[in-house]
Amino acid sequence: MNTIERRLFLKRMLSAGVWGGSLVWAPAFSRAASMATSRQGPGSAIGSGAQLTASGVIKPKGTLGEDLYLAARQRGAQHEIAVFDANGRVVKTVPIPDRGHSFAIDANHERVVAFGRQPGFFAMSFKLDDSDGPPSKITAAPGRHFFGHGVFSPDGGLLAATENDYDEGRGVIGLYQPDAQGQWQRVGEWSTHGIGPHEMILMPDGRTVCVANGGLLTHPDYGKLVLNRDSMQPSLVYIDLLTGELQEQVFVPSPWQQLSIRHLTLDSDGVVWFGGQYAGPATHSPPLVGYHRRGQALAFAHPGDSSSGAWQPLKNYVGSLACDESGRFIATTSPVGGVAMFWDAAKAARVGAAPLFDGCGVACAPGGGFLISSGAGQLCHVSLAGVVQDGGSSPAIDIQPISSSAEVSWDNHMRRVQA
Repeated sequence: MNTIERRLFLKRMLSAGVWGGSLVWAPAFSRAASMATSRQGPGSAIGSGAQLTASGVIKPKGTLGEDLYLAARQRGAQHEIAVFDANGRVVKTVPIPDRGHSFAIDANHERVVAFGRQPGFFAMSFKLDDSDGPPSKITAAPGRHFFGHGVFSPDGGLLAATENDYDEGRGVIGLYQPDAQGQWQRVGEWSTHGIGPHEMILMPDGRTVCVANGGLLTHPDYGKLVLNRDSMQPSLVYIDLLTGELQEQVFVPSPWQQLSIRHLTLDSDGVVWFGGQYAGPATHSPPLVGYHRRGQALAFAHPGDSSSGAWQPLKNYVGSLACDESGRFIATTSPVGGVAMFWDAAKAARVGAAPLFDGCGVACAPGGGFLISSGAGQLCHVSLAGVVQDGGSSPAIDIQPISSSAEVSWDNHMRRVQA
């Protein structure tokens, strides 16, 4: 799509009133030359975690065995990554140049890469215990930007990120390996066989990644303006991380092709759960939460009400997903709808909902339930009291505030770093 075509798209869509958000204008970048791909290189050993120091300063990954959490936020005028415990106590902050989104965490739970929010042109790599000094910046390749998500290979020697080849209008997985100084270098890319890849998760085999191709064609010249609403083909794809081989691809079924699959999580059976954001008319009420078993078609969860308005509380938008420690319960958040919904993965059905203003970031909590963050500066613990027994009733939902700060605005995602 050349510059004139993009401007015609922009004029037509704005005049039709199909985009309500503000536009972010940025200079066009030159098209990237093809990069040679490479297989995974050898991993490097990662040092041990930190502990409580003589000065009393708490370092991440301490000997107490605490789980930690990661979330991007804005605190005053500063964008940063916060590292905190399940009680909301912040143990570390990492400044970042703009809004952050989500994270890749290595298998040792010590190295983190934080990605900038779409269209993100930066990522920050750091160790939780600061053993490698200050964070290092990863800059997006020319003609590419990050979509905010990525994964590590099991040995930590390969970093993969969902990216936009925006001049060609296609999704790619950017591949990065550390050089002799430990700096991440882009060594190639794989096609995602779709447009607008967003979240990517590593499957239990440690080699296959599942990628949510959201189907939304965007270009950084026009921020998040969607250029292909009438021709979207969102899909889930399973790709061999080491070879780029496409193993399986399933598309969103008719009549919901404008449901952009965005975020993913795994239940205890290795089933992929997804949340969508609908790009069609606001008057529609499509299903927004579903799951996929390998070799089958996409399926949608049952919202607990057969009426057409059962999905309406989510306002056509799911912002994040997480699975609890048991692997049975799934949480989905909607900052647009101001509600969190909870699902029984075994029954593929909703077990309840709870209001939470601008709540989006969610992760499993130690001992059960979830932590949820909000753009209004709140951290909350959600308990699904009374674990469901066979033939029993649905669990009661209890929300307890952990912390709140008027100067903090938590961003979209939260990730748990297990001790």
